[in-house]
Amino acid sequence: MGNWELLLSIYHLLFTISTMKDKFLNFLNLVLVADVFLVLFGFGWFAIAVAGESAGVPLGLDLWHQLWQPVFNPAIGILMAGAILSGAINWISRKFSKTQNT
Repeated sequence: MGNWELLLSIYHLLFTISTMKDKFLNFLNLVLVADVFLVLFGFGWFAIAVAGESAGVPLGLDLWHQLWQPVFNPAIGILMAGAILSGAINWISRKFSKTQNT
């Protein structure tokens, strides 16, 4: 009877870790999607502001430059780090699932 309880507790632990990993990946993907839209918004604002600046119309290029370091630069870094982290987690998960299946 003790072996069955041990196996059941191991299964429960593995299932809990698996669902925690899935919840973390879902949260990470949600953050990355929001971050992509922030980066795209920043790029669009930059392109429009540069076009406006060349036409002599102030469309916020100075404000964009002020927000580059505290907002857009970290957003691009988070996007790259999150993409690498998500890819690494998926690669490790596939690696472990292959070894468990064989």
